[in-house]
Amino acid sequence: MKLVTQIVKLSALTFVSLSIASCHSGVQTNQSAASGIGKDSAKTELLNLNNQIFSIPSPVQTVLLIKKGGYTYNKNILNVTDNYSKYDTRFKRALNLGIYGADLAYISLYDQTQDAMQYLTTVQKLSTDIGVAQSFSPELIKRFQNNMGVEDSLLAMISSAFRNSDAFFKDNNQRDLSSLIIVGGWIETLYVATQENAGNNKDELVRRIAEQKISIQNLIKMLLAYKDKPEYSGLITGLTDLSGDFDSVQFIYNYVAPAVDVQNKITNVNSTSEVKITPEQLKSITAKIQTLRNQIAG
Repeated sequence: MKLVTQIVKLSALTFVSLSIASCHSGVQTNQSAASGIGKDSAKTELLNLNNQIFSIPSPVQTVLLIKKGGYTYNKNILNVTDNYSKYDTRFKRALNLGIYGADLAYISLYDQTQDAMQYLTTVQKLSTDIGVAQSFSPELIKRFQNNMGVEDSLLAMISSAFRNSDAFFKDNNQRDLSSLIIVGGWIETLYVATQENAGNNKDELVRRIAEQKISIQNLIKMLLAYKDKPEYSGLITGLTDLSGDFDSVQFIYNYVAPAVDVQNKITNVNSTSEVKITPEQLKSITAKIQTLRNQIAG
């Protein structure tokens, strides 16, 4: 079943998750508009946190790219639900809520009914632990069960639940938890993409990985608002180290004059963009995101 316009934000799912990811501002843009990368870049969400605007890609777009690329479902790369019991602080719970949200989006798009219910239950537990149990109520679980196989409905329900959580955190002056969910979903999405890409190096997925150069800079800026909180320093350091590997990734914009059809009032954009990322850079990014993700997921 086709998914055309459904986008889950990282804060709401980031989010998945991430990407996890939801609807902070309700405004969609194209990464090319924010960074000059090109017309075919990943769709993004504009996030307004602490009166700053951040552009973060939707995790669902990356998962869709993976699925369309012919990659098979691989549960082994996901964060196992047994790890839930290890998350004993709000910091860990919020980060891993983003991770599990991104995993749930991945599972739902591959129509894995049993796994989806297992991960949704874990997301529900974490949500209860951090005070937003109402977002993942028994009624939602039942609706989720009844809509298995209906891709659009499943993602809409996940998005709505995470969006409600996001609104709760903002209304109760807990924006740091929203930030952590966003970061957790982004980390898991990049981790899944690099794990799927390992040994394949398909151009579209490599490009999507490289495009995270812009996203990681935004995530670091977002987290700096909480740099005085002890738990955040390691996370910021890890992301900053990873960002160093993205620094030498190049985006080259090739301008070609647009073709204007005056009679039909249509302008065709002919400009293109290309990404330059070496195998060595890709290997280092893959290793560092794996280390960072495993440190968070335990």
